[in-house]
Amino acid sequence: MTTALITGSTAGIGAAFARRLAADGHNLVLVARDTKRLREQATELHDRHGIEAEVLTADLAEDKGIESVADRLGDRKNPVDLLINNAGFGNKGRYLDVPMADELRMLKVHCEAVLRLTSAATEAMRERGRGGVVNVASVAAFVPRGTYGASKAWVVQFSQGAARDLAGSGVRLMALCPGFVRTEFHERAGMGTDNIPGWMWLDADKLVAAALHDLARGKTLSIPDPRYKALMGAARLVPRGVLGAVSSKTGRKYGPQ
Repeated sequence: MTTALITGSTAGIGAAFARRLAADGHNLVLVARDTKRLREQATELHDRHGIEAEVLTADLAEDKGIESVADRLGDRKNPVDLLINNAGFGNKGRYLDVPMADELRMLKVHCEAVLRLTSAATEAMRERGRGGVVNVASVAAFVPRGTYGASKAWVVQFSQGAARDLAGSGVRLMALCPGFVRTEFHERAGMGTDNIPGWMWLDADKLVAAALHDLARGKTLSIPDPRYKALMGAARLVPRGVLGAVSSKTGRKYGPQ
């Protein structure tokens, strides 16, 4: 049986990855900050699917947390075959309205942790000649959306560049770019969702199924829904100045009314 490590596993997209991979027979290493939720999740997945689910409590906004996960990824005796870098969050507010400490914390999770964990995982995977990494980004990577969008754009560029460097090694890297998904993400950030059109919402389980299909096909970028593929295609045709104005006007209005 292969083993998958998932960061931010207890909610949203991370939990959907955990459910799908457990159902497919993968053992899991579940990573999040809340030990109680992790243990409950591990027990449920073990009882339902008969897989082994290891719990690793870590805050990826802290060096100690990143180091503990990197150490687990580098364990040659208990190898990780698939890494899902899913942990992340958003800050509500325009540029300069958000405290610098919060911005830096987000960059630590979205960029530094992704870099260090991807490096730890792929180094071990390259030695074995097989493995995969999915770095969860966002369609916000393709539009001017302040620090959040910039951090996700970094994830996309890094993942695709690293995938090219590892071509032929047996290790696959892919950036996953979902749109709006019904998770705890917006609630935790204090962002309202009443103004988001219903057609823009994605189902987390269907998103994960599409992402794993794209990874198996060797894609380095996955936008797992025809609606968002069409939107991103249209966005490429819009002048950056116009796109930035539209994004600025609409992208920050999903706060409490």
